[in-house]
Amino acid sequence: MPQIELNGARIAYAATGSGETVLLLHATASAGAQWQALAERLGSDCRVVAPDLYGYGESDPWPGDGPFALAAEAALADAVLAHAIPPPHHGPLHLVGHSYGGAVALRFAMQQPERLRSLVLIEPVAFHLLREESADPANRLLLGEVTELAGLVAGAATDGDYRRAMARFVDYWNGEGAWLRTNPTLQAALARYTPKVALDFWAAMTEATPRAAYGRIAVPTLILCGARSPLPTRRIAQLLAESLPASRLRSIEGAGHMLPLTHTEAVNAAVAAHLFRSRAGEHRPAA
Repeated sequence: MPQIELNGARIAYAATGSGETVLLLHATASAGAQWQALAERLGSDCRVVAPDLYGYGESDPWPGDGPFALAAEAALADAVLAHAIPPPHHGPLHLVGHSYGGAVALRFAMQQPERLRSLVLIEPVAFHLLREESADPANRLLLGEVTELAGLVAGAATDGDYRRAMARFVDYWNGEGAWLRTNPTLQAALARYTPKVALDFWAAMTEATPRAAYGRIAVPTLILCGARSPLPTRRIAQLLAESLPASRLRSIEGAGHMLPLTHTEAVNAAVAAHLFRSRAGEHRPAA
């Protein structure tokens, strides 16, 4: 895989195809490889770029040269794009993010909306929106649910009980018993990610962007969620659908939070169709 150096860390990425740029940002405890099927589907006429975010895949951990935030991952994505598609070949790009990668995609889009042609958010863990809306008792309850999980992971990153924390993390997002069904080799690999998972939670929960600011992201946006996903991310999807002026919310029946991996065909078909309509100019801004 190609690599760049950023803040003293080696960052890996995959880049395939040619044509309009599609930037794919992966979930927590995953890597750019989660997008292989989508990249193959799009790669014949798109330049698909899929970085490994800090501490995942073949990328080095966050170097610890300042407080960690979603902006650091957005800067990573920007640096990878500059390396994969050097100027003056930059053009409008399609941005796709899942879970933590969706939260990073939101940050990227908010900072540089003029660079986007379209946006796809697949259950972005923009937990700061629940905090902002916590005057509503229902949102406050959902925020408490996520805060409890984040606290468990942060505690494990400190005391070293990685496996217990990751077992709860995996079961929360994939359903009870998912950890026990995971093979021991993958369990061990996931457990090692615990410190970075704690940082991901920190970044998603402390992001300072107010909900109203996302109104400046006016490009056609598809928001996908699983009909069986945990309530916090479904609520976040609803809040974003109400905030982004050219958004459309779609639920994938039978799917949970890891829908790009469990319902790959349905998700990839929806993403490809959204990108195709955006490229053809068939989307119209919301009135």
